[in-house]
Amino acid sequence: MNRRNNVLGAAIAFGVLVPVLASGCGAVGGLGNLASNVPGVGGKCPDLSKPEAILAFDFATNFKISATAGAKLKAATAAAVELKGFADQIDADLKAGCGGLAKDLGAGSDFKDGKSACEAAIKAIGDAKAKIGAGAKISVVVKPPKCQADLAAYGDCAGKCDASVTGPSAKAECEPGKLSGKCDANCEGSCDVQAGAKCEGTCNGSCDAEIKGSCGGKCNGKCDGKDSKGASCAGTCEGKCEGGTVKGECKGKCGGDCQMKASAKCEGTCSGKCTTEMKAPKCTGEVTPPKMSADCKAHCDASISAKMECTPATVGVAASGAADVKAFETLKVALEKNLPLVLKVAIGMGDRAGKIAANGKAVLEGTMSSMTEIAGSGGGQAALTVGQLTACLGDTFKGAIAAAGSLQGNVSLSVNVSASASGSAGGGAKGGAGAAE
Repeated sequence: MNRRNNVLGAAIAFGVLVPVLASGCGAVGGLGNLASNVPGVGGKCPDLSKPEAILAFDFATNFKISATAGAKLKAATAAAVELKGFADQIDADLKAGCGGLAKDLGAGSDFKDGKSACEAAIKAIGDAKAKIGAGAKISVVVKPPKCQADLAAYGDCAGKCDASVTGPSAKAECEPGKLSGKCDANCEGSCDVQAGAKCEGTCNGSCDAEIKGSCGGKCNGKCDGKDSKGASCAGTCEGKCEGGTVKGECKGKCGGDCQMKASAKCEGTCSGKCTTEMKAPKCTGEVTPPKMSADCKAHCDASISAKMECTPATVGVAASGAADVKAFETLKVALEKNLPLVLKVAIGMGDRAGKIAANGKAVLEGTMSSMTEIAGSGGGQAALTVGQLTACLGDTFKGAIAAAGSLQGNVSLSVNVSASASGSAGGGAKGGAGAAE
């Protein structure tokens, strides 16, 4: 019964009181002044424009709540601001990438957000394939992007947010096989060989000699066992791949990622395992954070992910059996130019962003549902404190929850765009050799 009353109280606070207390207010300062003018309510609002300002703000003293409740509210507020910022960043990437695709394919250029841009891009790709011909086979060969989370920065964030996280307990761990960094011994997995080196395994990038595999450019040799006559090859190319990304065996120097057959020395960045401890470790997979509060985890997840370093994808497009060669060339140029930014979201950020959105939304909704309890934790007049919290933080929390939903939708759309780019012209994403992955 108490839980139900708390939820009801929070719903009233964040639903009914927001229009009353926040009407006519826009800036954070305005909300703070309004809250200070409510009879019986003192204090001020935090600066919501900077996460570091939120973490430096004394929630317990200003809102007259307990230290425990203040710490929870501080972390949740920081999580809300970071999550909204991360969602906006993803939306901006998709608006640029999908919007560029749609524009270059003649489907407009004025899009209000990533969602509308990606929907237009999917339709434009479908229309372009219809012009190319249903019998055409299209291959999209991709060197995937790599987005890396800084494990040291994650541990530092955890320690600053949750006072119980100190020393060795602040260490973050990486999903097995997804750790990357400088390896002074033998690397097991893949090696970034951008400087160009012999690759004993699968080369994903460029090759200065003959290849056997996917070629996103002109194949000089054989395509699926037949003379390619220097044309593009949507199947297996055996020969020299010119002007495009390759994925397969490289008989010369590989520029990109080398998926090694066995443990060996890596002169670049090793991704996978190292027979000694990696230096400057980053994580391209899921991070197992230090044990901390759910609110702090939501904050650090969004904060570190927004600051991830991403190596861009490279894309090469080839086709066989195109009825309209000019239409194919237009599609090829548009995809190679704009798809990398979409793949940054679909591949580089996809799984991570989806989980951050779901977890962050759950944490913020949980904090909102316990707002009455938080307000009463200091022994003061809970209703008045809820009013101040609503005036200061209500819009921020609701905006972040809405942004989490948009983030999940944008990730799904980015995957749909990359899938629509590959495969046969008449069959969507099916059958595309070396499709975006």
